[in-house]
Amino acid sequence: MNLPELGAFLRTRRDRIRPAEVGLPQGPRRRVPGLRREEVAQLAGLSADYYTELERGSAKNGVQPSTQTLAALARALRLNGDERDHLFHLAERPVPPSAHGASAHVQPALLGLLDRLSNTPARVITDLHETLVENDLALTLLGKSPAHRGPAASFVYRWFTDPQAREMYPPEDHPHHSRVFVADLQAAAARRGRDAEVTKMVAVLRRRSQEFAALWDTHDVAVRRMDHKRIVHPMLGVIELDCYSLLSEDGRQRLLWFTAPPGSPGAEQLELLSVLGTQELSVTEGMAPERLSAAESGSQR
Repeated sequence: MNLPELGAFLRTRRDRIRPAEVGLPQGPRRRVPGLRREEVAQLAGLSADYYTELERGSAKNGVQPSTQTLAALARALRLNGDERDHLFHLAERPVPPSAHGASAHVQPALLGLLDRLSNTPARVITDLHETLVENDLALTLLGKSPAHRGPAASFVYRWFTDPQAREMYPPEDHPHHSRVFVADLQAAAARRGRDAEVTKMVAVLRRRSQEFAALWDTHDVAVRRMDHKRIVHPMLGVIELDCYSLLSEDGRQRLLWFTAPPGSPGAEQLELLSVLGTQELSVTEGMAPERLSAAESGSQR
């Protein structure tokens, strides 16, 4: 591992990013044109001390960045595809697939747009519906995505194999979502060609879910670019939202964001999400969740 070169590369990438590009205030006393070390560490979910040692290129403390750490740094520093691969090469780590999987490199254009969607729930996913990155409002609305690897990282896979995945939507909406998920997966499978990952997923789903097998055999295909959703939230009840998708040029990643018409109940509930924040929501077993009304939330503001 070429730690000195790795550290120098990280330092130059940090220096070129302006705080406003990643949603940070410029501040009147900033001594450096780019990001501070502690800001990069925060964006990547690392400790400031660890990142400092990494950037210094010192091997005395046994710094050995993992694949997950490198992927997080690539996102935090807005590296393009070539820069991200170079980072992995310097660290002597296998370069993971760029378009999908747990360590996927989020395309900078989508990541830049996500940074600007601070007032609406938004996330970047792959064409297999693996969540790559999301904002705080998406976490509050949809909950944290399970830390799965392999096929189970895909929400479509969990939809047909894990009954808990369906609790996000009212039961009467499940047939619609099943059809939409399968039609979208048909498009992804054709786009990828003889891709081992999607071929394995489809084979397993056909064995494990009769519903999936029947829908797959219809050969219906449609890329999901917009959908109307009713999302079951543990405190706000059913939230009716429109979900829009912006696809990357190669179709393997997409930015999802959720919105509602001004003045609608859904728009009001979206405003309440910022009041709730990302607090852990616990509901006593066997009891219905307490739901906030607009009047009740007003006393909390």
